[in-house]
Amino acid sequence: MPAVNNVLVVGGGLAGTATAIQLAARGVAVDLIDVMTEVAVLGSGITLQGNALRELRGLGVWERVRREGYSFDSVGLRAPDGTLLVELPDFRTGGPDLPATIGMSRPALARILVHRASEAGAKVRFGLAVAALRGDHTGVDVTFSDGSAGRYDLVVGADGIRSTVRRLLGVELDTRPTGMGIWRVFGPRPASVTRTDLCYGGPCYIAGYCPTGENSLYAYLVEDARNRGVLSAEERLETMRDLASAYHGPWDEIRAALDDPERIHYTWFETHVLPPPWHRGRVVLIGDAVHSCPPTLAQGGAQALEDAAVLTELLTRHSTLDEQLWTAFTDRRHARAKAVVDASNQLGQWLLDREQGDVPGLMHRIAELVSQPA
Repeated sequence: MPAVNNVLVVGGGLAGTATAIQLAARGVAVDLIDVMTEVAVLGSGITLQGNALRELRGLGVWERVRREGYSFDSVGLRAPDGTLLVELPDFRTGGPDLPATIGMSRPALARILVHRASEAGAKVRFGLAVAALRGDHTGVDVTFSDGSAGRYDLVVGADGIRSTVRRLLGVELDTRPTGMGIWRVFGPRPASVTRTDLCYGGPCYIAGYCPTGENSLYAYLVEDARNRGVLSAEERLETMRDLASAYHGPWDEIRAALDDPERIHYTWFETHVLPPPWHRGRVVLIGDAVHSCPPTLAQGGAQALEDAAVLTELLTRHSTLDEQLWTAFTDRRHARAKAVVDASNQLGQWLLDREQGDVPGLMHRIAELVSQPA
């Protein structure tokens, strides 16, 4: 018998939907809410490493992800002039029967996971937030933003880097910028783009792209963090075009398709890790709410999915929601997630410091770590 009978999951991202799918599939009554008014329609692309694909297979969505995404097993390094310097086989962290990497549209992945959560039996509601939490030793009373209320055995806060649930719990966490900002654009895929290629040098720290489907890709440029919020949409378009003009090869075709300012997004890299415990009473935080890092290792989504897998395994294997369960959860998740965050930040810091760090050694160490199931 599971340790919980009914659960509220706050946040419709990867961590939240994965938790809702797995609990609902095992007979737990699940309410999944998100402050957005519909399935996420914003964002560009996401890179999913093999260990993320392993978790998606466990959720029963692998075939849908495979059909909608773009699989590849290597990464290329290019010079700014477009010359391919080397193509390296990527780590197959999900095992030999899964691709090393899949690129796909973030909104497409969100739709797949939300649909699967509904299929599994979760009650999904959009445009709803948590306004208040009051817990005791048997459950949590929740007041919602529409004035309704409910009582749950457990509340899972999977509501992102600026987590409302974390704030309502009074948990303080220092989220800091890393010093880098990233331009992202979603657009058509040139035939020459069949994997992620990275270019170091030129006006940006990294100029890269990732195919996300037969006809789509997302491309990105990483620079020093700047106050780009003052730019108009047209100015953002012109700025990204300007930066991209230093890069050639496939970038020439990508740049030629940069014509829609609404497809361009600019954000800063931010990071944090919450020390254990990740719960307060019968409320637990997972995903970006407790660990967030720049996408230099493309492991953010994978770590969110792993949080969900470990949490739901423990909740359905134990019959009591007690400190033994919570200790087991953070023992399995905190050190692993922190290692990924620290490594992701280190890669960025080496670039900021113009330092030649042991990039292959660091990436091999993390690949070996995440190749083992969480």
